[in-house]
Amino acid sequence: MVKIDRRTWKGQYFKRLEEYFTEFNKVLIVSVDNVGSKQMQQIRISLRGQGEVLMGKNTLIRKCLRSIQEKFPAVEKLMPYVKGNVGFVFTKGDLREVKKLITSNKVKAPAKAGAIAPVDVWVPAGNTGMGPEKTSFFQALAIPTKIARGTIEILNDVHLIKKGDKVGASEATLLNMLNVSPFSYGLVLLNVFEDGAVYEASVLEIDLDELRTRFLTGVRHIAAVSLQIGYPTLASAPHSLVNGLKKLIAVAVATDIDFAAADRAKAYLKNPSAFAVAAPAAAPAAAPAAGKKEEKKEEKKEESEGDMGFGLFD
Repeated sequence: MVKIDRRTWKGQYFKRLEEYFTEFNKVLIVSVDNVGSKQMQQIRISLRGQGEVLMGKNTLIRKCLRSIQEKFPAVEKLMPYVKGNVGFVFTKGDLREVKKLITSNKVKAPAKAGAIAPVDVWVPAGNTGMGPEKTSFFQALAIPTKIARGTIEILNDVHLIKKGDKVGASEATLLNMLNVSPFSYGLVLLNVFEDGAVYEASVLEIDLDELRTRFLTGVRHIAAVSLQIGYPTLASAPHSLVNGLKKLIAVAVATDIDFAAADRAKAYLKNPSAFAVAAPAAAPAAAPAAGKKEEKKEEKKEESEGDMGFGLFD
């Protein structure tokens, strides 16, 4: 492969960025901290057909954005987000699906001294398999232990590292001795650029049902405030019409005014029994039972009449 000079490479990079902004209408801004080249290659393969990943130095990316700003004015909003170890993922597909592809490619990694812990790290209770000579190491970290069958056993679960704290040398050494890789690294979605607007990636976690519920709650609040202060809005208009109709019916009932909507209310006041729900009929099974009871009574009566006037020894 022929190596090209840096000036030519920059020209191709500028051209590629412009082509991506022309072809794709959505851009995901991702953090690439602790992501290796092999892992990045796997991410590119998983995104094949769904989007394109573009990496580069921040100064070069800003320079490229300024060069295409006249053609794409909205890219100016991306400038404040080009900081730190970030990259762009261009796509025109469903953002939730692309996000799943990006975040699913994670690799477990051991704890390194000086790294910022992305999650809480716990050391579980149990036998470590280490010899008694390591006891002082556990004591230095204030981890309660005992010697069981010639090996060190941790008595309780220990919260070794808190999320956001810097990993110390002792904590990193202990986790490596225990063969524990507590961290998983991959692309982290930070922001989304879509239709000239930039918003946080957390918006993608809101599903359609939750979005619909929040929207309806907001509409109800607007309607309630509008009705309370007497200011008509689209949200309160149906309620205002219904309330107005109720008042008109009340006036019509109290006076001789007639109109179609009030006829039913007046008819009910004149004859409420006509609108009453009929009581459920008696269960049909009860009738045969009563008939049997009457038959038994008649038979008993006939028997008593037939025996009348005759004794046992007559």
